Formats: sequence, structure tokens, C-alpha cells
Amino acid sequence: MTDLALDFNPAATGDKVLAREAAQEMLLTELRPVLFASLPRIDQRQKGVQYIRGLLSARGRKTIRNIATIVGGQGTEQSLHHFINSSPWDWRLVRQSLARHFARFSLPRAWVVRSIIIPKAGEHSVGVGRCFVPSLGQMLSAQRAIGVYAASDTVTYPVNWHLYLTEDWTNDDSRRRRASIPEEVTAESLEACVVRACAELPSRCGLPIRPVVIDGRGADVPGLVEKLRAAGLPLLIRINGTEPLMPSGPKKARVRDCLRKAFHVISSASHLRRPVASPEYGCEGKAGPRLAAMVPVRMAGYPDRLRGQGDEEFRLLGVGDIAGKWPEELWVTDMTNARSATLLRLSRLLDQVERDFTSISEPVGVKDFTGRSYPGWHRHITLASAAHAIAALTRPLAET
Repeated sequence: MTDLALDFNPAATGDKVLAREAAQEMLLTELRPVLFASLPRIDQRQKGVQYIRGLLSARGRKTIRNIATIVGGQGTEQSLHHFINSSPWDWRLVRQSLARHFARFSLPRAWVVRSIIIPKAGEHSVGVGRCFVPSLGQMLSAQRAIGVYAASDTVTYPVNWHLYLTEDWTNDDSRRRRASIPEEVTAESLEACVVRACAELPSRCGLPIRPVVIDGRGADVPGLVEKLRAAGLPLLIRINGTEPLMPSGPKKARVRDCLRKAFHVISSASHLRRPVASPEYGCEGKAGPRLAAMVPVRMAGYPDRLRGQGDEEFRLLGVGDIAGKWPEELWVTDMTNARSATLLRLSRLLDQVERDFTSISEPVGVKDFTGRSYPGWHRHITLASAAHAIAALTRPLAET
């Protein structure tokens, strides 16, 4: 499929925009029978194609009204509203088809977790609640969601989503009814949302097990580690320098005697730093070699019942610039046999997803659903994920 997109020659068409739009339309045509195979009616499949087309081409926010303006007008708005909010098609099956189909053409190296906060003015959108927004430094009314991106060295695309619901939503029968929240959906922690969203990829989609890469700063890291390992998912988690760790040592050492902040653990191992090639680093795109050091550690708070012969050991990876601050980043992993160069390469996928979220996911409307229902939110973001994948595969045409 990627070859299909890249066969277009912008110089031959004389217009990069037209070339990319043509490639997107061809990909959408090819994707239609795969993506919407589970939809029983022709009109539903047509609406799905219209919606994705609108997400790719409508200007401004990708509301149903703006999408309808692009693909058909006032009558289309009503039918698209019904398709997203009321039509009984299962977004899970569509999402699984999307993930399996694109994985055939770009096998992911990792599942990268991206948390999103969607500010909301009212109180009726499903999942909305008060939460702290770090980028703004204040509390806002917002929805919170967990996205999982399939990430390779060349492309990223979202493959699963979970909407975070508190007990204020799940324990309120009237709220559940108005938002059409399924009976099986219950309140769970953000860490549990992360693990469930990642674990569904091999269990429901039949996708291969891949390392989970996540920025865990501010999260319950031991709890996240416990849940990911219980699900059989390898992990690479960015942590704060204040995260308490135990340098690996005698098994009889008491926890209170060896607890140290992660920053101090890696600082005491500065003699282990070695240059590691990194073609691109961070959102600034710094190039050149990096310094990396890796030391064995145990995690404070990691449950005693999960400990066995050596399985409580992890690796703490420190990363920094040769001429700058040390360390700039700290990561913890259970992939104890992986080389620091391999882990560094995986960690860069987090930056790649962050860039693609800003340049692709937001423009195709992942945060733009204006309805109030739980099924509507999931249907919208599933089709926005398909739009992201199409936009990502045709992006080279805009960069030629």
C-alpha cells in the first residue's frame, strides 16, 4: 500500500496538494472493503468513507457540520450525525481491521502510549471531569483518553483508544443512560486504561507482542510495571529523577537501606557512560551521538508476591548529550538483555508519536468530537485513526 502512495510524482502533476489528495483517495478506496467489512449495509459503508474523506479535507475543526459541508451539505449532516451517534455498528471491529491491515505494510517496532486531554466547556460530554492540565498549569473540565500508536522507524498511526471514566460516570445510572455507556464498562485507573488498551492488541487484534513505550512521569510507575508485566508486555517507561529505585544488590539488603532516587542511582554510575549513535533525538531533532549508561535496579513498591529468581531486576537507562546535561532522560525497562542503543532507538519513537500527534492526529480531528455519547466518541476517533494512517502514508508527497 505504501508503494501505491509513493508512485505519485508531484513534479509530474505540477501540484503537490492535488497529488497527495489523489493518493489519499486511492488509499481510501483500497481501504474501504477491509475497514468496513463488518458493516452490514452499503449506506453505512458509504457514510464511513464520506466521514474519513471529510476528516482529511475539511478545514478547521472536524465537526460533523464541517465534514458534511465538504462531502454533501445539510442533508448529509443529519445522516452522518445518525451514523456516528446512533447507527449500531461496532467500532471495535472496524478498529481491529484497521490495525491488522496497516500492520501488514508497516510492522510496528513498539506500541507507543499517548495520553490526551480534551478541554470541554460543558458537563455533559461523556467522561468530562476536572483534571490538571500540565501544559497550562491549571485545572480544567476535560475528557481524558489513552491512545496506543503502532510505531515503526518510518510511520506511526493510532490503533486503539480508551476513554477514561471515573466513578462519577460509571456509578451514575442517569449519566450512563444518557451517554449510552455499555454495561461492561467500569471505572479504572489511568494505568489500568493503558494496560488494557495495549493488551487488547495481541488478544483481540491478533497483532504481535511489542514493547510498550510510555512517558510515565507523574504516573504510578510500580503499578504500571506490575500490570504490564502481568499482561506479558515488555516495557520501556520514562520516569522522573525522583522515582525511588533500589540499586541491584544482595537479596538480604533491606529496602529502607538501599532506596535511592533514580537520578542519584544513574549519577553514581556516570563512569559507565558510553557514546551511542542516535540519528534523531527529541522534538528538536538533534542529531549525532548520545551518551547512555545502564545499570541494574529493583523497583520500590514492586509487589513482593511477584518477585522470584531475578525477575525483580530491571534496567535503568540514563541518556544525555555529550556536551550537555547528564542525565537528560531516565528510562526503566524489563528488557534486561537489550543493548542501550536498542533501547535508545525505541525511546525515540515516543518523540516521533508526539510530532505526528501534533502534525497529523490533531489536524484530522482526534480531539474534535462534539457529541456526548460513548459510542459516538469511539466511532469518531476510530475513523480519525483511519484518516491519520492515510495522511501518514501520503505525507512524503507533501515533503517532496
